[in-house]
Amino acid sequence: MRGLAHLPASKSEANRALILHALAGGGQLSNLSDAHDTQLMQALLAAAPGTDRLSAEDAGTVMRFLTAYLAVTGWRGELTGTPRMQERPIGVLVGALRQAGADIAYVANDGYPPLRLNGFASAAAADGPTRLSVRGDISSQYISALLMVGPYLPGGLVLTLTGPVGSRPYIDMTVALMARFGAPCQANADATELTVAAGRYQAANYAVESDWSAASYWYAMVALGPVGSEITLPGLRQQSLQGDQAIAGIMAHFGVETTYLPAEEGVLLRQGPRPERTDVLRLDFTNCPDLAQTVAVVAAALALPVDMTGLESLRIKETDRIAALQTELAKFGGDLQEVEAGVFRAVSEGFRVDGQTVATYHDHRMAMAFAPLALLGPLEVAAPQVVRKSYPQFWRELDKAGFAVSEAG
Repeated sequence: MRGLAHLPASKSEANRALILHALAGGGQLSNLSDAHDTQLMQALLAAAPGTDRLSAEDAGTVMRFLTAYLAVTGWRGELTGTPRMQERPIGVLVGALRQAGADIAYVANDGYPPLRLNGFASAAAADGPTRLSVRGDISSQYISALLMVGPYLPGGLVLTLTGPVGSRPYIDMTVALMARFGAPCQANADATELTVAAGRYQAANYAVESDWSAASYWYAMVALGPVGSEITLPGLRQQSLQGDQAIAGIMAHFGVETTYLPAEEGVLLRQGPRPERTDVLRLDFTNCPDLAQTVAVVAAALALPVDMTGLESLRIKETDRIAALQTELAKFGGDLQEVEAGVFRAVSEGFRVDGQTVATYHDHRMAMAFAPLALLGPLEVAAPQVVRKSYPQFWRELDKAGFAVSEAG
């Protein structure tokens, strides 16, 4: 397998940039993702002034970021989502925004969407910043949502993170983008207290980088492909804001070599010798949970067991991703065993691909994590359209790379 594959732009960067751009009221964003989540964010930001009901559908970043944005801009109406979104908690974010002065009510179940937003009335003292405290091990999207609206809270924001902090690179991405739009965030020595001065964002131009999360599926294809497989992925940067760039180091354990091309032209992935291992590799996904499905599938397929930690947030994604991985890997002779509390071992015995159908659970990453197994045998992916959430051109790019892609039935 050799060739070039085009990636979508990072929806993590794009959705943050869209919120900052909306608050700044100007500037130009380029290379925005064609992913459904990003298109949805654009559409809802444009529609908000003229409607009193918005649906974030199944998009976590859209629901969390919009909740904070709509609160501080005084929007009044109902923000809802799909049935699965209505099962995903949002109480920590709502509680913090209420403390800052937002009037938000739960339409049905406490702690979960839909939400009724009724404007913003400052509850903070006028002579000091808004002080909020949240756990660091909750979704980083809550923390990013609060930081991005920080300049618009009464007196600015001092946000304290308590306990262990997960998905730190996503918080760092938010802070870096805020600085690009003229609102720097100051941190104490251990980055557990983040301070944002009151003020406004400044209009800025920003080009979004290609998506390292999407790149992970091509790493899997090179790892599972025939000897000598290589692929070029344009638009990726060595100096990236994205935590999922960690895939480059992770996949080195499975024999994939990464070469950064000059002038930020992207990366070249090449299958090299697979390192010999006599013990179980241990990998922590606290800062890159979206890579876990890809790595679990590759580890099982290659019979190179991996102990995976930092998977707590996978339970509340588009589906319970741990349970989904366990169910689908079992169809091939693999498993994701909880060998001790919080430690999951991706293993296999007699792994084979011979025409199984992978269920995708309304989860784009399930479809794309298992698709590379088609290099090992015939495979069917149910509800393949789920990839539109983050990588609408995924199947087309596979076809261009030489996969025999066709619709079942």
